[in-house]
Amino acid sequence: MAILPYLLVLPNLLLFFSRFSFAADTLTQFESLLDGQTLVSENEIFELGFFSPGSSTDRYVGIWYHKIPGRTVVWVADRDRPIKNNFGQLRFNTEGDLVLLSHNETVVWLANSTTKAFRPVVQLLGSGNLVVRDGKNQKPQNYLWQSFDYPSDTILPRMKIGRDLRTGLNRRYTAWKNWDDPSYGDYSAELVLHNYPDFVNWQGRTKYVRCGPWNGVQYSGVSHATSNPLYKSKFVWNKNEVYSTNTIKDESQIPFFPQIY
Repeated sequence: MAILPYLLVLPNLLLFFSRFSFAADTLTQFESLLDGQTLVSENEIFELGFFSPGSSTDRYVGIWYHKIPGRTVVWVADRDRPIKNNFGQLRFNTEGDLVLLSHNETVVWLANSTTKAFRPVVQLLGSGNLVVRDGKNQKPQNYLWQSFDYPSDTILPRMKIGRDLRTGLNRRYTAWKNWDDPSYGDYSAELVLHNYPDFVNWQGRTKYVRCGPWNGVQYSGVSHATSNPLYKSKFVWNKNEVYSTNTIKDESQIPFFPQIY
């Protein structure tokens, strides 16, 4: 009978360690990411998990810098639908969609993709991009869903800000409501299409700042374009998409771009 207390304690120990001992950059269709567990990118720059912003006790799934103190969040999944306790989980549903579930398994957030994978995985890349793909296909053009298509308030290197002219996808970024609330705030920025693309910052529905139309070299509203020693910019405009993007010149540096407030 002396062994009985150990048998009773063992399940609790297994639950404890399963909650706090998840170290990988990939989640398979048979795994769940629980509150307290994180994914860390292979280069150890980015981390994904559950967090509470500021003084809030609400729980969100987000991406932040792994090694920078203070948890600088660069992307949030469930911006408008926080979880009210520590029993949320991120996993694949039976249809192959990545879902965030509350304690009673209500779907709080869904990474919906029109194409499904036979063996779906979700991976946090070294760029900070969270991607859903087939387990045996790592080609970027075959990603089924990616967080870079749905920016929050921060531009990361290689993230496209602009529009996919084939699907109508508008990659725009929007400020948090406040430090304690990552839901959509008043300020946003996007590429507006008229005769020529124009990068516009909005305050609500009012144009707050605009860079002027793209003239083939730079935005015409920018009086003088200077070379940045840290990153280089690129503008792409073709029949399929129009967007601007930035890349880090020194890949050994931690990529950080301004947030919109």
